[in-house]
Amino acid sequence: MISFEDGLNLSLPDLIATQAFASGLAKKLQPGLVIYLHGDLGAGKTTLVRAILTALGHSTAIKSPTYTLVEPYLLDGLDIYHFDLYRLSDPAELEFIGIRDYLHGAAVCIFEWADKGFGYVPASDIEISLVFQGTGRKANIIANTEKGIKVLQNMTIGP
Repeated sequence: MISFEDGLNLSLPDLIATQAFASGLAKKLQPGLVIYLHGDLGAGKTTLVRAILTALGHSTAIKSPTYTLVEPYLLDGLDIYHFDLYRLSDPAELEFIGIRDYLHGAAVCIFEWADKGFGYVPASDIEISLVFQGTGRKANIIANTEKGIKVLQNMTIGP
């Protein structure tokens, strides 16, 4: 059994590897799951979300919520909210977008730059940190809750 509490390091040498990881994760998403994505600008956080949404059947353009703060999707009967809080100057601004309406427990919430929403953003079940590794990326994946552990233990990582 893999221990995700200590973190799992996964090499993502190219877009195909990222898409394979995203596809495995997408198949195991469940209502109420909260995922944080960490990494520098350009590390691939939005690319990972796009790959998850594509794996769930989204076929049109997927825009980054950098300016809107949140983009909603209904895919495969699952509400998914993609948040990008990079441009947030005060966590209280989340009240203006109605953050509580998105956190109803029946949706998957994926947060980029979650630390900028401290006090308003729920705790994560899974955290994925992306760092540059040559021309690819390395992902460190941590499960913070029993729900997160079950999701990660039951998914296929890679092709």
